[in-house]
Amino acid sequence: MSRLELSEGQRSELETCFRATEDRRLRDRCQAVLMTARSRPQQQIAEDLGTTTRNVQRFLARYRAGGLEGLKIQWAPGKTPLIPEHLAPTLLDWIRQGPRACGLKRANWTHVALADFLHQQTGIRVRETAMGDFCRRHGVRLYRPTYRFLRADPARQQQAQQELSEKNARRQQGSWSF
Repeated sequence: MSRLELSEGQRSELETCFRATEDRRLRDRCQAVLMTARSRPQQQIAEDLGTTTRNVQRFLARYRAGGLEGLKIQWAPGKTPLIPEHLAPTLLDWIRQGPRACGLKRANWTHVALADFLHQQTGIRVRETAMGDFCRRHGVRLYRPTYRFLRADPARQQQAQQELSEKNARRQQGSWSF
């Protein structure tokens, strides 16, 4: 059994973090340290938190080494984006202007078309997924064509509304068949 003495300031800091954070894993780590300070056995802590005793030992070692900051999850930096950030304003301008303003015979941008245009203009070849990642990072949703050219036809809308009302009327009459 591991002993851990916490000062009142450390205890209140852990409790505040436990209550305030939305990260479940950080909350579990804080709770493991607080339970250890209350002399709970590591096996019981692991069972209560749904983890292993080895993980509880790791949490405690990280807390002893770095305090509350040691419990926070350190993410790896990850792969660098294929599209450099210095091109972001240019790409966003292309998106705002649309493909016609860029000299293309298209009505709307798609990730594939935008990636091809980027390759033509800068020589940077990226795939559709990289362009989609770029757009998500910058809060851009490209137009997705529906190819339903008759969607705005008033006659078809009237027919669909009538079919829907008939279906709802049958349902209300109790014509359920099992």
